[in-house]
Amino acid sequence: MLTVHHLRNSQSERVVWLCEELGLDYDLKVYNRQEDQFAPPEYRALSPMGIAPVITDGDITMGESGAIMEYIDRKYGGSRHSPGPDHPDFADHVFWLHFSNATFMANVMMHVALLFAGVDVVPAFVKERTHNAWKMAEDRLGTADWFGGSQPTTADFMMGYTLTRGAVYSDNGMAETPHLDAYIKRIAKRPAYQRAMAKAEPGEPLPRS
Repeated sequence: MLTVHHLRNSQSERVVWLCEELGLDYDLKVYNRQEDQFAPPEYRALSPMGIAPVITDGDITMGESGAIMEYIDRKYGGSRHSPGPDHPDFADHVFWLHFSNATFMANVMMHVALLFAGVDVVPAFVKERTHNAWKMAEDRLGTADWFGGSQPTTADFMMGYTLTRGAVYSDNGMAETPHLDAYIKRIAKRPAYQRAMAKAEPGEPLPRS
């Protein structure tokens, strides 16, 4: 059976969301972080990187969000959330699927890491890249309801994680990014997302709800 190993407050929640959208029969194992915020030893032992997400499926153990998205949607979802090359949303879906972790989250985390490290002045190139990434996301949602196009795709489960988590932990509204704000509210209203969060992050508030 497909098992999703979910580390609390981590990227693995996006995998739970995908499974709920697909209505899969899967096993969910939830792991709490240690006091130092690292994953517990039993989670780190699952993969060489020792980080979330991780799934097991029979003899297969797999990490990496994007790879897991493709694996589950293709094997168990009939590619329901992955438009094919003849679909009008194909190019947008592929771009945002890879943009999510390769550029968007990478730059956001670089910015956050510098602030946590006590760097007083964030380098200009980091600020520029972070700003550009957010602007691209806002502009995209000004032309489509979903990053993947007319319907949610695995690109949205990827992009949605960073955005919804940021909305939960931020006390500020998103007045300067109204399209992103509306997008987060759309996600929060989806029954599958609500089920996923109730299972993966019980007690956590839903973003913008």
